[in-house]
Amino acid sequence: MFRAIYEYFKEILLAIRGLINGMRITGKYIAHARKEIITREYPDNRDTLQMFDRFRGEVVLLHNENNEHRCTGCSACEVACPNGSIEIIWARREDPETGKKKKQIETFVYHLSMCTMCNLCILSCPTDAIKMGHDFEHAVFDRSQLTKVLNRPGSKLEKGVEE
Repeated sequence: MFRAIYEYFKEILLAIRGLINGMRITGKYIAHARKEIITREYPDNRDTLQMFDRFRGEVVLLHNENNEHRCTGCSACEVACPNGSIEIIWARREDPETGKKKKQIETFVYHLSMCTMCNLCILSCPTDAIKMGHDFEHAVFDRSQLTKVLNRPGSKLEKGVEE
């Protein structure tokens, strides 16, 4: 019986010793804390905030100044996406220059709510038509606002880009 009481108080003393040791280490960090600000205050520094080059925010379909894109509608990004966040709707239309029917995208749909930012679609694109953007503010009250059409109205395929 005395052995059990001895073990009980021994455990209590060991716990108090561990607590004091932890408090000592914490006190040391508080006493020697950095005086300069090392945290970025996000809402206050919106104007100067620069995201890193490797940051993956959302998929962006690149357009040049003539509203032309490099997407041929090959659907490689759609196939590579592990959860179906990219949807390409295309049709075969007659090319005015050659007179042959050619695949052209009608709508490039991107479901941001399903995207895991894995970058597999960008790596699979043979024409480098899409890239990961740096936008990260996507908070909305309605999930349907996270479905985006990436090709601009009236955009067409850039000259010289082939499947």
